[in-house]
Amino acid sequence: MNSGWLATVLIVIAGPAAVPADTTEFTKEQTDFFESRIRPVLVEHCQKCHSTDAAIIKGGLRLDHRDGLLKGGDSGPAAVPGKPEDSLIIKALRHTELRMPPKGKLPEQVVRDFEQWIKDGMADPRRAHKPVETRKIDIEQGRKFWAFQPVKDSPPPRVSDESWPLDPIDRFIRQKQDEKGIHPVKDAGKHLWLRRVTIDLTGLPPTPADIISFLGDIRPGARERVVDRLLASRAYGERWARHWLDLTGYADMMGTSNNVYAEHAWRYRDYLIGAFHKDKPFNRFILEQVAGDLLPAGSAMERAENITATGFLMVGDVEIVEPDKAKMEADHVDTQVSKIGTAFLGMTLGCVRCHDHKFDPIGLEDYYGIAGMLRSSPSTHKIPFGVWSQLNATELPETAEQVAARKEAEAQHERKIVSMVAERENLAAKKKAVESELAATKNDDDRKAGLAKQRDDLAERIKKLAAAIVHAEFFRSKVPMAYAMGDGANPSDMPIHIRGNPYAPGRVVPRGVVRVATDGHFAPIPEGQSGRLQLARWLADNRNPLTARVTVNRIWQKLFGEGIVTSVDYFGARGEKPSHPELLDHLAFRFMAEGWSQKKLIRAIVLTRTYGLGSGNSRAALEADPDNRLLWRMNRLRLDAEAIRDGLLAVSGELTESLGGPALVLEEVENCGSLARKGVNPPNYTHRKPRTTQEFQRTIYLPVMRNNPTADDRIRAFFDFVNPAQISGQRSRTVAPTQSLFAMNNDLFRKRAKSLAGRLMSRHAAEAARMEDLWLAVYNRPITPAEREEAGRFLRETHERAGGARDAETTAWIELCHALLASNEFVFRL
Repeated sequence: MNSGWLATVLIVIAGPAAVPADTTEFTKEQTDFFESRIRPVLVEHCQKCHSTDAAIIKGGLRLDHRDGLLKGGDSGPAAVPGKPEDSLIIKALRHTELRMPPKGKLPEQVVRDFEQWIKDGMADPRRAHKPVETRKIDIEQGRKFWAFQPVKDSPPPRVSDESWPLDPIDRFIRQKQDEKGIHPVKDAGKHLWLRRVTIDLTGLPPTPADIISFLGDIRPGARERVVDRLLASRAYGERWARHWLDLTGYADMMGTSNNVYAEHAWRYRDYLIGAFHKDKPFNRFILEQVAGDLLPAGSAMERAENITATGFLMVGDVEIVEPDKAKMEADHVDTQVSKIGTAFLGMTLGCVRCHDHKFDPIGLEDYYGIAGMLRSSPSTHKIPFGVWSQLNATELPETAEQVAARKEAEAQHERKIVSMVAERENLAAKKKAVESELAATKNDDDRKAGLAKQRDDLAERIKKLAAAIVHAEFFRSKVPMAYAMGDGANPSDMPIHIRGNPYAPGRVVPRGVVRVATDGHFAPIPEGQSGRLQLARWLADNRNPLTARVTVNRIWQKLFGEGIVTSVDYFGARGEKPSHPELLDHLAFRFMAEGWSQKKLIRAIVLTRTYGLGSGNSRAALEADPDNRLLWRMNRLRLDAEAIRDGLLAVSGELTESLGGPALVLEEVENCGSLARKGVNPPNYTHRKPRTTQEFQRTIYLPVMRNNPTADDRIRAFFDFVNPAQISGQRSRTVAPTQSLFAMNNDLFRKRAKSLAGRLMSRHAAEAARMEDLWLAVYNRPITPAEREEAGRFLRETHERAGGARDAETTAWIELCHALLASNEFVFRL
């Protein structure tokens, strides 16, 4: 028996009985600090593995009482009162010697709170000898919480300046400002507003032509025409589909093991772009995402779209190498439940896998009620490669035209294979002839050497051709496929997994939904169905108190940088309360009343006075509301990785349009491995050879790798891209020196600067005209006199440093373009 394992078991069994009674007393202030700052972190991030809630207490360490912290586990005491530097828990939170939680470092403020707590003596009223309290969920009491109340539309209030609001939305905003005696800043100028709305709606900056057109449009409704044009563009669909992908765990690879590729994932991405572009009603969008395969369809195209939509529940970090298939299924179902909870309900359902929610009125019955529907729709299957599994893929229906085009493509592919086989045979015959001639050559050393080279060259060509034939045969089929859900043969209710363990079944619970968010009724599930369709209808029901609120809050956050509820993924008791609760409900009610149209809601918001405010500061407002929660100015936002990269390509004139399609370059032989369908490992992918077009496509069309980001896409790693193993409705916004170094040194910026400089110099001979064009393209505003003087001096000095070099002028303009592209004004949206 493993001695380390035995030690762990003995520690667990010995437990708190070996801990002497702790009689330390603490002040109310110290205890309050623990209850507000420390206990919630321990409960949310630690106790799943280090308490009696865990199936096996990891490392023998219990963190659900003070005695456990003092005694510690296998590594010794977890905390030493008064000595944070000597406390293992601090080292673990800092991610230095240890790394806890293992999924990611917690915010620095949390680490500082724990340091202060230990320094002050480690106040903690929890004791090992106390009996475990059983928490009973009171559904009726829970429904009194604001997030579970029905959505109600309040009448827009009167405000101090009745001429200020342009929309009822403005009235809710101005009322809160009036209550605090705050005056909003002045409206943004035309140039700033146009840049802001264009970036927010499309992820791209306005072109000089867009700016000139807008400034010249003096008719009423100029801003409305701009917004309508942007919303109608495919670029809008590309931008807002990327926002949604952050909530799915999307990548073009399966899990993180052996680079197994997700060949059909791109279809879900393209579905999203089309759905946002066409303004698919969000309630219909929900139905398709969760149960599209169960919806009726009027055509092959609609049926294919419905099936592809269920990729929402399929894409994600699936541990397909897991040999324990019961655990793999339970973990994948857990991911699906968590995704539904976060994306649609703003609730953390994942933690309910093991126990009732610690803070919200959501119990095991709710979790396993939903999990039963998803387990009744199996989404993976074992494949004949070692212990590997694969996501289920469904053949998509085709129109007659699509079938004809596919058959022609397959026929061409077959002809290619026949041609390659014939060429291989021809080369083999030539090689045999050369070998015979080489064997017959006796004394002519020069001729031997030449024949040997011919033989080796032919052998290399045959080897490459053989690999190409294997590759072509592997990808012979052109039938369209999508990762999609489907009901299993025997849908059924599911037992509770005690502490989340699929091998410890408890009582069976009926399939259902989150009880506290219903009016007490849930549509019955027909015999032989999983219940996903009923789940989807409940999620998309106007009576659901969460879905519309969560959705409009996400939209608000994308446009203002912060949500009305700042914890956009969590509307529970430990989340933030809405800064403008009446506005949140007004938006939710309006959203549903106008057919769940995201475009209508976005249009209304970006045409408000509030959205059109400047981003400058007001000393008085700053003192009264330093976090700008009352929106007396527009928040300044650093662009995300995609907007920076796409903006660079747009400004340099190199951005190309794309209609989607596969992101992985599977057509290149050198990118693919293990295609023989034998052995222990499945086919895999390494992004060695990109398509030539990918350098100039929008970032959404580039491969999303779970390991080893591509060279063309390293910007994601530097600018807070969501880890594709996780889901998040709001990205971090870090400011780090590496970002500036990346902008100064990476080829992405330098190449775009070179292209931009070339365009300017070919268009204009005069320095002044080049500068005007440059400022309008990069900053989307006119150049100021001071900037013109400084830029001129920069050009002259750079030219002089280059000496008499022939390309000195070009070098100077490249450096000027690079300086602007790497500046804050370009990488920020003001």
